[in-house]
Amino acid sequence: MTFKMHSFYAAAALLGTLSVTPVVQAQETVNMGAVLSLTGANATVGEDVRRAVMLAVDKVNADGGVLGKKFGVIVEDSGGNPTTALNAARKLASVDKVPVVIGEYSSGITLPMAQYLVKEGVGHINVASTSTKVRELGASSFNLIGLENLGNQFSAADTWALGYRKVAMIAPNNAYGQGVAHGFKQEFEKLGGKVVTELLYTAGQSTYRRELQQVSRSAPDAYIYTAYGQESAVLNREAYELGLRKSPWYAILLSMSLSDTPANIANGQLGMEVGNVYGDAGKAYQAAFNAKYKEGTKTSYTGYAYDAVLMTAAAMNKAKSTDTDKVQAALKDLGKGGYVGVTGPIVFDAERQRIDPPYAKLKYDGKVVPR
Repeated sequence: MTFKMHSFYAAAALLGTLSVTPVVQAQETVNMGAVLSLTGANATVGEDVRRAVMLAVDKVNADGGVLGKKFGVIVEDSGGNPTTALNAARKLASVDKVPVVIGEYSSGITLPMAQYLVKEGVGHINVASTSTKVRELGASSFNLIGLENLGNQFSAADTWALGYRKVAMIAPNNAYGQGVAHGFKQEFEKLGGKVVTELLYTAGQSTYRRELQQVSRSAPDAYIYTAYGQESAVLNREAYELGLRKSPWYAILLSMSLSDTPANIANGQLGMEVGNVYGDAGKAYQAAFNAKYKEGTKTSYTGYAYDAVLMTAAAMNKAKSTDTDKVQAALKDLGKGGYVGVTGPIVFDAERQRIDPPYAKLKYDGKVVPR
């Protein structure tokens, strides 16, 4: 027994009774879970998503909560590490006993974490990872975001339309990066383009100058790349210093790739992204986010997290239960009818994957804006 626990029980004994107030308070809050990258290389994205989650909690509680009780999201930090994320998922499932968990961000972390949740029968909602392996997670996993196959088609068509014909490809050497590099090349070459050189970089290096210099020797029309925030900041700075920005740079998932890059270096980059907000609901969400945090969103994943939280709360109310099987059944029903989210209509196919997920053509002009 820890010193704090010993002191608590000793104090209760002196009062002659053990207060049950903490237990009552816990029972009066209906919780779901989230595993986010709040520290580590993707902390900027993780904090942005956490803000959206908390904004969604505010919205649910302002509308009456869940099952007549206060609603909350227990947020755990993955630290950008798969083992830490898995431990966080275990806590949420076995200790907190939440019916649904959203997260993580990187596909290499999301997949093993979600596999555990599915094995335990706990609901999982993917709000950021784009690996096509998300489709294979299993019966209790739901997906709100466009996966690599659709993203690669969109980015290949966009870069072709921009007039690029001979390009260099840069991506991280992990499941996500390999999938993007292979898929983009396949789609781009179908259109008649050519990937003249490919760099799959190892994360965590202090410099990528040698690799960038090697890639530049192929004299591409443009550099097509995707990278996580802090890694991207190094790549972008060194490409700028080496003069490689004289050629166009196009980012697959632009807000992710530029989240930690200074504006003077990011300016002028083009790219694509999963669509963030749509219609009147999207405008209202943006206004609420700006009002609460005194600035806009930094990435395009916040809307998906916001929708996942509101959709889970709606499913709990629809199911009149926090039982994970009943909540999952309610999520499926909501997805059949076309749930109206801030990212647009959400309709699930038979495998609980979003049909026709949104994409956007973007540029960086002081901030990420539509082209």
